Amino acid sequence: MIRAPLFRLSLIVIAFGIAACEKAGEPAEPVAEPGIDVVSELNQLYHEYDEENLALNPIFATFRGDHRFNDQWFPHDPLSDEYAAASLDMHQRYLARLLEFDPQALDGQDRLNYDIFKFDRENAIEREEQGYNDYEALTPVSQFFSVPNFMVMMGSGATGQPFETPQHYDDWIKRSSGFVGNVDLSITKMREGVELGVVQPRVLMEKALPQLTAQVVDAAENSAFWGPVARMPESFSEDDRARIEAAYREHIMNVLVPAYAKLHDYIENEYMQHTRETVGQSDSPGGKDYYAFMVRETTTTDYTPEEIHEIGKREAERIYAEMERVRDDVGFEGTMTEFFEHLRNDPQYHFKSEEEILTAYDELRHTIDPKLSALFGTLAEAPYVIKPVEPFRAKSMAAAQYFPGTPDGSRPGIFYVNTYDLPARPKWFMESLSIHEANPGHHFQISVAQEVEDLPAFRRFGGYTAYIEGWGLYSESLGKELGMYTDPLQYFGSLFGDIWRANRLVVDTGMHALGWTREEAIEYMASNSPITDTDVVAEVERYIAIPSQALAYKIGQLKIRELRNRAEEALGDKFDVRDYHDLVLTNGSLPLFVLEAEVDRWIEKQKS
Repeated sequence: MIRAPLFRLSLIVIAFGIAACEKAGEPAEPVAEPGIDVVSELNQLYHEYDEENLALNPIFATFRGDHRFNDQWFPHDPLSDEYAAASLDMHQRYLARLLEFDPQALDGQDRLNYDIFKFDRENAIEREEQGYNDYEALTPVSQFFSVPNFMVMMGSGATGQPFETPQHYDDWIKRSSGFVGNVDLSITKMREGVELGVVQPRVLMEKALPQLTAQVVDAAENSAFWGPVARMPESFSEDDRARIEAAYREHIMNVLVPAYAKLHDYIENEYMQHTRETVGQSDSPGGKDYYAFMVRETTTTDYTPEEIHEIGKREAERIYAEMERVRDDVGFEGTMTEFFEHLRNDPQYHFKSEEEILTAYDELRHTIDPKLSALFGTLAEAPYVIKPVEPFRAKSMAAAQYFPGTPDGSRPGIFYVNTYDLPARPKWFMESLSIHEANPGHHFQISVAQEVEDLPAFRRFGGYTAYIEGWGLYSESLGKELGMYTDPLQYFGSLFGDIWRANRLVVDTGMHALGWTREEAIEYMASNSPITDTDVVAEVERYIAIPSQALAYKIGQLKIRELRNRAEEALGDKFDVRDYHDLVLTNGSLPLFVLEAEVDRWIEKQKS
């Protein structure tokens, strides 16, 4: 796991599902006793790294269901120099230990373990030594991912932090006390950014301010942090209930609310006047090199931003032609622009209430799940639940989001559906969105990886955005093979999702490398798909806030599809799609170049 400032924590948890232990509340056992052979010694090294990483990043442990650190913020705040030094030292020490072993003595999964662990440590060291973590720390707040928003998600009981026992309630008060120091460090870093000219675009901070304002309440009962108190288990004693209520009332009003108010006031009264009108990373000092690094890190390829831009344009043209074919097939007489307007505006495609859209997605899972065995030999056992995106962040969020559950099933995965602006959540997009976020997409992929107990923790619970999001988008392309998309408009919805991700390649690189404005990006996104104004603005501003992340979907999908095509051509009648999918999934999330090498080895093995 690479070190990154805490403002990217929620993105990290989504994309990487950082490791903790095998059984909730207990430290993981070493994979093998040290000193027996090379493999056992390496497994012990991976285990020791995992434990040290969890101690340095206790919130990551909580998200895995490891309750040892539930009351801890971080030993050093991730925005601090002390954290940077500790993180760099950890990665350097474990890389040095790894290099004492000869990889030529390894094969199979053991060689994969070695190569991936080495790649991770080298990438983390490069990040730190090149100053990219320090660069990110200068802009710790945005509307899309930030510590303040992540705090509300945890502290409201929406995800991650457990609230099942009195001790859990006490843990959160201790942990969230660290937020005060993080606010002070955030302000310090933003002031440094102002001096260096590394500041956020104004449009992002205008969206972030209302999110902070929502947490500055006049009564604890009006706070999102009161949610766990309102839902306190009936099994709690009267004494515990009274004590917890009093403690939370005091903590919310005297610790958390002042911290949010302090950050809000600094941004509104001081920082806003220094924000920039431009939106691209290349418009900031050092931003061009940083973005090129992020493109390589996100995609795990050597593509340049310019190359990815051209890939996106070619893909968008190809998908648009298929969308035109579907328009003709359904008998719509009119231009594509008119077809887009019809799909956006006709009430027959709109949900009427939050309850209706959540019920529809819940019912859809019962149609999709029984079909999975046709394409997958290994099935995920872990459950998932469907929840609406919380109101405080819904306006700035995309259509959906997934948070992983714990490996022991004590906390299910969460498929978040954005119910803000219901006309922006069309019925014809349901099947592909559910496939992407739930089964056989993110929930399925992450759960299968977690359930492969023979892999070391850094592979079961680690990950790479291009693989994870590439798998999600590749899964959407399996709809027809699953017996879905029988309605032509549902198939059109999958094409909409596909061109949406192709557009991301064009728009993200356009803004951050080629000088595009926000308005040019919005115009391009809206020109070739029926995306609503609400979604197109939220999407473009998301790309501004987290440069390069949006590139992962299409680049990963194209590689997974390319490798499948290669295997089908090479193996002919010997090719079984279930075996291919099992290979891709049960190895856990891999860098794309590692996945390619593994598929090539598998093809040769199948031939023989």
